[in-house]
Amino acid sequence: MTDSEFYRTLLRAYIDSANDGIFVLCDEMKFHVANPLLQSWLGVSEDFLTQHKSRLPIIDFIGNKESSEQFIRHFEIALTGKPVSFECYIHPTGADARWVEVNLNKVNLDAGEMFIGIARDVTQKKKSDEQIWQHANFDALTGLANRRLFQDRMEQEIKKAHRANLQLALIILDLDRFKEVNDTLGHEMGDLLLKEVAQRLVSCVREADTVARLGGDEFAVILGELEDIDCVERITQTILKKLSEPFDIGEQVIYISTSIGITLYPEDANSFDELLRNADQAMYAAKHQGRNRCSFYAPSMQEAVQHRMRLANDLRITLGALTESFRLAYQPIVELSTGIIHKAEALIRWQHPTRGLINPAEFIPIAEETQMILEIGDWVFHDAALQVAKWRLSHHSAFQVSINVSPVQIQNMTSFNEWFDYLQKLNLPGQSIVIEITEGLLLDANEGVTKQLQTFHKAGIDVSLDDFGTGYSSLSYLKKFNIDNIKIDQSFVRNLAPDSDDMVLCEAMIAMAHKLGIKVIAEGVETAEQRDLLAAAGCDYGQGYLFSKPLPAKEFEVFLNRYK
Repeated sequence: MTDSEFYRTLLRAYIDSANDGIFVLCDEMKFHVANPLLQSWLGVSEDFLTQHKSRLPIIDFIGNKESSEQFIRHFEIALTGKPVSFECYIHPTGADARWVEVNLNKVNLDAGEMFIGIARDVTQKKKSDEQIWQHANFDALTGLANRRLFQDRMEQEIKKAHRANLQLALIILDLDRFKEVNDTLGHEMGDLLLKEVAQRLVSCVREADTVARLGGDEFAVILGELEDIDCVERITQTILKKLSEPFDIGEQVIYISTSIGITLYPEDANSFDELLRNADQAMYAAKHQGRNRCSFYAPSMQEAVQHRMRLANDLRITLGALTESFRLAYQPIVELSTGIIHKAEALIRWQHPTRGLINPAEFIPIAEETQMILEIGDWVFHDAALQVAKWRLSHHSAFQVSINVSPVQIQNMTSFNEWFDYLQKLNLPGQSIVIEITEGLLLDANEGVTKQLQTFHKAGIDVSLDDFGTGYSSLSYLKKFNIDNIKIDQSFVRNLAPDSDDMVLCEAMIAMAHKLGIKVIAEGVETAEQRDLLAAAGCDYGQGYLFSKPLPAKEFEVFLNRYK
């Protein structure tokens, strides 16, 4: 064997045993050489590929049109003598599909210009990369785009809308009271609900639109390149309707609703961050308006948010000196049959250093959202308890003070034992304090809320239901939660007149409450006629400006002495 024969044999042995697919093509992309590994990938023999008069082109084995076009583009570059490297998808008939990384070089041989190719199987790497990309860009639970991909799609849609001089809409959705599903039915049921919600959302939008899960129960929809802006309203109304329909999950039927915020590009903003902020603000506005509705962004929302932020910051600073900035005012609750006063409601007031007196309706919601209400509520209880201890000695041995307790306090305070200990320290019975709650708390009541209300009763503390008649709770809640008093909302008292609808409603509420052993307090009593009508109907107590406006503690004492 000559040296040249030896080296040819050695070279062929190397090619045949290589861990990569090795091949040689002519300038027509037809096979001249294909090693055994490549043959196995293509599902044919080398003889079949390289028959002299019917050599097969490699394009016949490419998996799809996109890969074929990509191979031709790179081969044209290789024709110029420049080495190329690219990935290609092959899927021959009767053989497995795979991704290969191809390196192609032009060489000059005695037979003419040839192209030596080395193909490396990267199928597993491709699958791993795909899985990594999938996990990085899609929500594992719902399969929707996640926050990362959502931002990328949003930024791309902004660019497309800018080029086409069109609008786009960003929609943010938050499920109403989703936490109750997790709390009552468990997180597994909550996850199944989120998956169903995702499917319904996708069914409500166009195929080109993006639906994303941003986290928890918050979703987003991008409606891109809008020629007809009216479709945004139609789509959001469809979403509201679709998500309000019952969800049959396992053996459970679940009802939810959603709050939707909408912002438009470029009308409202030009950047991703601004649009997301706007949509969030609009969504929270929809929640504050009563949930299960949509709200379009307006510049006034930004001003309101900034105002709330400043107020929240001031409130946080104020917590360091509660007694200097906060004070309690007391409004008498009069026994209508005797005119005796042995009850009062404590109402918080905030004296802002620059803005003066701030209405509780303005700062209490902020305190609730930021959980500062827990600390403020503690201060209210302690201050009111000290005051009722004084009035029990100086005015009436059974004097009671009502304090308003936020649902946030009931749901987040792990124990009210410290309150009970403080009453004992002051030698006060539980009956000295009345806890006022809203109907909404009963509607949303879970096991923890029920337990806290039972704890109040065990301590002898009465529970009063405020603003009765304006909420949604059923009458069965009055017995279920052992309500001691109901307070008829002032909206029923304001227009009270003989034989009026409000009079009939008040009489019905009073009769119903008495049948259940519940005392009745009428709020907003402003005229002697209202007082007399309520007294004639059997109402137990009245509260309102007819008797007195809320007064600071010292003025309230003067009022009590004068009222005697």
